[in-house]
Amino acid sequence: MRIGEIAALVGVTPRAVRHYHQSGLLPEPPRRANGYREYGVRDAVLLARVRRLTELGLGLDEVRDVLAGDEGRGLVDVLEELARDLARQEAEVRARRERLSVLLDEARAGRLPADGPLSPELGALLAGLGELPDSPMAAKDRDILALLDVVVPDGERARLMELMRGAADQAREVYPLLDALDGAAPDDPRVAEAARVLADCLPDELGVEIPTAETGAGAAGLSDTSGLSGASLADALFADLAPAQSAAVHLAMRLARERREENR
Repeated sequence: MRIGEIAALVGVTPRAVRHYHQSGLLPEPPRRANGYREYGVRDAVLLARVRRLTELGLGLDEVRDVLAGDEGRGLVDVLEELARDLARQEAEVRARRERLSVLLDEARAGRLPADGPLSPELGALLAGLGELPDSPMAAKDRDILALLDVVVPDGERARLMELMRGAADQAREVYPLLDALDGAAPDDPRVAEAARVLADCLPDELGVEIPTAETGAGAAGLSDTSGLSGASLADALFADLAPAQSAAVHLAMRLARERREENR
């Protein structure tokens, strides 16, 4: 097989194949007399393995470690694992389609709320908060909750939303402070004050549950099934914040982590 053929077979681009060569994840195959690479079945199996691992949210260094542990395994073992991975993905897609079918029925009947669909955990959290103040930061906060509602694994959602409930009950006094930082510089003196007030609202555990640029992956499990790495989830969480607001939230998370360490 040529590079375009193996890429099409596995479902990646030739550029990705070359990148995996450069990263040392995929060994260079022998070349024909005309200089073209010649790929075989084992190359395709290894490339598919790399693709599956990256789709699960592993970074290239983590993929390299997993592959190193696979050395010596037979082709049948690797193919059986790939088959199990595909079966799991098919089950997930089937479950999502079933949920989508129900949602479509609800939407067509006019029974789906404008901000839905929401998980029961987030629905209960928002219902307990009541009407949010007229604050741009409060609106962003709701968007962040909606994002976490989607990407956090089902088993973790209830626990995380419960932590959020403890923070959100006290967050109303923080919104004006963060709103005032829109357009301010990251080193504005008000950043430290907003961070202190926000940190006081956060449960100790929440400082390590939500990923930031400093912590990367954040809570165990956040990137396992969401398809997002910790870094990309952090980017999504803070993308809409002004620089000073982002600085305040990062500092608040750090203060919460430090407080947690001190209380251990």
